[in-house]
Amino acid sequence: MPTRILKVICVAICLTGLAACATYRPASTTDLCVIFRGNTDWYEAARDARDEWGTPIHLMMAIMQQESHFVSDAQPQRPWFLGIIPLPRNSSAYGYAQAKDETWDDYIRGSGNSGADREDFADSIDFIGWYSSGTHRALNVSKWDAYGQYLAYHEGRGGYARKTYQKKAWLEKVAAKVRRRSEQYGGQLKACQQDLDDQVDRWF
Repeated sequence: MPTRILKVICVAICLTGLAACATYRPASTTDLCVIFRGNTDWYEAARDARDEWGTPIHLMMAIMQQESHFVSDAQPQRPWFLGIIPLPRNSSAYGYAQAKDETWDDYIRGSGNSGADREDFADSIDFIGWYSSGTHRALNVSKWDAYGQYLAYHEGRGGYARKTYQKKAWLEKVAAKVRRRSEQYGGQLKACQQDLDDQVDRWF
């Protein structure tokens, strides 16, 4: 086959892969193996974030599932005045990780990931790894502690240090839910991780 045709085919495959990555929505948000088998680029990005920041994949993914349900452009609902006039949103949280503007800017400066996009899965999972690593350094919350990490993620490290979550019973219930999801994801990942590693490494 002529070299030129091969190049065209390779470019087409790459573009198709990029489009799929940009539009990918997991068929299930409760099974980590289903999520990663549907798009191994996500697994590779999560593995890279784990290697960079030391936070387990299943914990990062449990936080993301709670925050956005893996919707790339997720954001808080907009309040309406009298049901007809849209008002400003109460938070700048946006994207897969529901990162706020100022925290995202801190991430870009702290990680050196200039040009990072909150609608990009790889950047968002890296953000969660970066934030959890910082929480571990600042507050001594284990990177394996999904409950504590989520509380610090939601309330901010200052709020966690002041124990603001103790006045929010609903939030403690959500953190417990994230812990259960993390444990569930961890068990699932053990069953498919080797296969996912083989698929990702096969490309190198």
